[in-house]
Amino acid sequence: MIPWDSADFTLDEQRFRGVVRLFPLPDLVLFPHVMQPLHIFEPRYLQLLHEALDSDGLIAMSTFLPGWEANYEGRPGLCHALCIGRVVTHQRQDDGAYNVMLLGLRRARLIEELPPRKLFREARVELLEDLQPERSADFNQSLQAELCEKFRQFLPDDFGDNPSVVDLLQSEASLAALTDLVSFAAPLETPVKYELLAERDVEVRARRLCDALAGAETTKSDSVRAEEPAPGLPAPGNADDDGFPPRFSLN
Repeated sequence: MIPWDSADFTLDEQRFRGVVRLFPLPDLVLFPHVMQPLHIFEPRYLQLLHEALDSDGLIAMSTFLPGWEANYEGRPGLCHALCIGRVVTHQRQDDGAYNVMLLGLRRARLIEELPPRKLFREARVELLEDLQPERSADFNQSLQAELCEKFRQFLPDDFGDNPSVVDLLQSEASLAALTDLVSFAAPLETPVKYELLAERDVEVRARRLCDALAGAETTKSDSVRAEEPAPGLPAPGNADDDGFPPRFSLN
């Protein structure tokens, strides 16, 4: 297991050459500011990981377009928005697979995919900056408080009542960082998460996330009412089944 240092938390734009290694998955959306566990075992992605570890450590997580199932082993179409991450820890398993922790760094837009010359895919990308509307501090704090309150509804009781978790939700993290953290952790559908990744305007992103959380809370409440467990059986949608926090993703 290789520990990380402060340099792992930034992307040096002066040294970034605009080409990324692509790790596309159908149901995972990585965001800046978050840590994603990955279990890597396919030969093409092992080659990708080895090259990343031998150089800059960067891997770009992208999302398949609909219809990818028929061509998973080939080159299915990819959504244009993606997130560049850096490997901060990795551990080789006895079978040659790796457990990896990937830290999301920057949003990017896929410009063009490069001709195939390796087992994995590569693309030329453009780094994207967040758009920060000029708003008062009170406005941002109000929006952050609304976002935190909606997200708290999805936390297990022992999380929501934990002062340290509440403090984290109401900390001085920027609205951009908070929005990305909640977008990643909340139980939202993949298309919704992708739209949040693709949105550069921080305020618009936060508003859309609040709306999505409100809709998800309504769906969750309806589901609980419709699926009352029989006596002695566990309720559906417990913390383990919900996948919160997110588990290792398999390639």
